[in-house]
Amino acid sequence: MHYTTAGESHGKALVSVVSDVPAGIRLDSHRIDADLARRQKGYGRGGRMAIESDRAVILSGVRFGRTIGSPVAMTIGNRDWDNWTDVMATSGDGARAAKVTSPRPGHADLAGVLRNNTDDVRDVLERASARETAARVAAGAVAKALLGHVGVGVASFVVRIGDVALDSEPEPEAVDFEAAEVSDVSCPDPVVSARMRDAIDAARSAGESLGGVFVVAATGLVPGLGGYAEASQRLDARLGAAVLSIPAIKGVEFGDGFAAAARVGSAVHDPILFEPGRGIVRPSNHAGGLEGGMTNGQTLVVRAAMKPIPTLMRPLASVDLATGEPVDAAKERSDVCAVPAAAVVAEAEVAMVLADAYTQAFGVRSVDDILEALEAYRARLPR
Repeated sequence: MHYTTAGESHGKALVSVVSDVPAGIRLDSHRIDADLARRQKGYGRGGRMAIESDRAVILSGVRFGRTIGSPVAMTIGNRDWDNWTDVMATSGDGARAAKVTSPRPGHADLAGVLRNNTDDVRDVLERASARETAARVAAGAVAKALLGHVGVGVASFVVRIGDVALDSEPEPEAVDFEAAEVSDVSCPDPVVSARMRDAIDAARSAGESLGGVFVVAATGLVPGLGGYAEASQRLDARLGAAVLSIPAIKGVEFGDGFAAAARVGSAVHDPILFEPGRGIVRPSNHAGGLEGGMTNGQTLVVRAAMKPIPTLMRPLASVDLATGEPVDAAKERSDVCAVPAAAVVAEAEVAMVLADAYTQAFGVRSVDDILEALEAYRARLPR
């Protein structure tokens, strides 16, 4: 299972196409819209979220609430398009559209115009915008629906915004994900959440932006998804690439991640024990559910770092590409902090990789075939 998206930030709509979708997945459009709404929420979001009310329109691949084995195509309309028809028209000479010529540090602007040989940064920033991730969330909802059939859940929570962080990161099994979802910063601790909101307010007043760190956890996974024989099979590599593809994500780790580099081996690797009546047990999960490029049956724990958003209300220095003169970087309507939203996008990316791993391991034709193959696999595993 994999996806393709199309659409610009201020274009008419975003498009999401999910391919290799097994038949028989129960797909509720309300669940897709619920994840889209979660992506729009979060303390520190900008004015664009007050304009849009994202809803997915399913165009193909679903009949009577179930997938039929063909690609699932969806659109998400941009309500702000009505205000940008002259600037983002698909025809005409563009005479009425002012060019953007001052690239923003930290964004795709400068590298993009150099790459594409264009004199208008808007040609780049419209697609490089994180607005595109709404289409990813819609695609990820299809993957989540498949994972629901096989007993896998994917959720997230925020552990840091700016320099405000949880005193100690909880194990995912101990997190109340529903409480984290309703929190406007997606942090499970209400005291720390209040401090995060204060930090966002201070950044807004200073014309600044803030990044942070979030965790995505997947439970109910069978061992052996992924592979060790070839680099392309390794699930940690695929998951890392998927999460790093999200705009502004600058670091990804699994389990203890970078902290493991400062510890001795006996404090990093998880013992394998056998207990009568329980079978094989693992008393710890420093590996984050991945060993040798494969799931090991424990909770998958992915942690990602998001840099501050590069659009600043007090812009950094830039250069006018048309004149060569020093100017302030361009300003686009933007967020102060979008860490909770990025966590929702990361859920979608993780879900897509995991759904693809299940279809590779147990078939892509139909949910019934997948469940039958999965049951046979589980039956031959030791307890």
